Amino acid sequence: MQYVTSTSLLLLTYAKYLSANGGVVRCGSSTVTGENLVKLAQAQVDYILGNNPTKMSYMVGFGESYPKHIHHRGSSLPSIHARAQHIACNEGFQYLNAGSPNPNELVGAIVGGPDSNDNFSDDRNNYQQSEPATYINAPFVGAVAYFSAKPPTY
Repeated sequence: MQYVTSTSLLLLTYAKYLSANGGVVRCGSSTVTGENLVKLAQAQVDYILGNNPTKMSYMVGFGESYPKHIHHRGSSLPSIHARAQHIACNEGFQYLNAGSPNPNELVGAIVGGPDSNDNFSDDRNNYQQSEPATYINAPFVGAVAYFSAKPPTY
């Protein structure tokens, strides 16, 4: 999702620039307007949130189907209320390799997402698909901030 979230933010930034300057971009016989770019970015945001072939949201805690086994230490370890004893670094692997859902949901985190065939393995050990990262989540915040200020029309 890192390319999808970053591109969505860039599309919206350029759309805002085009709209403010009354411009369009022409490439051969194609004409692109700010409105075209906003619609493309909206489609990407919708895809991340569940409008995709798997009908899965790639944002933890959003929708009915979302990742439950994310590659995130704080999410996969039990809370101090569930296990008061200290967990040493090497003791954490039992939780990393456990098949149960994360005991602590990192609500709002977007994970790496599906492969190029829209397949997603909700597996902590598949960090490429199940790990949330700032370079995925930060641009998404910008994109949803844009849509919060200018809700899309469907």
